[in-house]
Amino acid sequence: MNNPDIRVIIPAYNEQNAVGLVIDEIPTGLVSEIIVVDNASTDSTAEKAQLRGATVISQTEKGYGNACLKGIEHITNSRTQPDIVVFLDGDHSDYPEKMRELTQPIVENQAEMVIGSRALGHKQRGSMTFPQLFGNWLSTNLLKIIYGVRYTDLGPFRAIKYTSLMQLNMQDRTFGWTVEMQLKIAKLSLRFVEIPVDYRVRVGTSKISGTVKGSLMAGYKILYTIFKYS
Repeated sequence: MNNPDIRVIIPAYNEQNAVGLVIDEIPTGLVSEIIVVDNASTDSTAEKAQLRGATVISQTEKGYGNACLKGIEHITNSRTQPDIVVFLDGDHSDYPEKMRELTQPIVENQAEMVIGSRALGHKQRGSMTFPQLFGNWLSTNLLKIIYGVRYTDLGPFRAIKYTSLMQLNMQDRTFGWTVEMQLKIAKLSLRFVEIPVDYRVRVGTSKISGTVKGSLMAGYKILYTIFKYS
């Protein structure tokens, strides 16, 4: 795959202090479009992203999956479709400069999906809460038991071949998005690899792991999704 067309989808809810930093750290010349999906923000997230040259799309229906689906809809309706789609959080916890390394296995036809694994990389102290760490451990072990696939993380920083993404027919609208993608990859016997990625303390407070309610809701939805497709 020579000179692949790579597009980036960044779901963002009230990330005015972080989204510009994220966009600035995406390697220059690597991607053809940066799509920030403003997920019903009440701050200036959209304006900050536009100032950095991103395509900003509004998704008024809250939910991580809703935002990702909106970004995919934009790509699908574009004049041309990409070779690779990268998903990246807008909170500056990931390192966008790793994007070239993240997409390389797909470019070299070694995988259809690449997960940036925080478990294999270096995590800054305090970057992941205990519920997040336990949830990842439980979820990846259930995926191994039920689907026979070995993952180390449900990390949101990931790359996938566009045609494979279309095969998955993604449905989840909230917290089950990442695990739905990973279990469907397993069910379709598509190739995947994990690469180590570092992880830092996010800018601002997490809307999921930052609250007890958010952690419980995310945990429930992830487990529900794992068993739903089993």
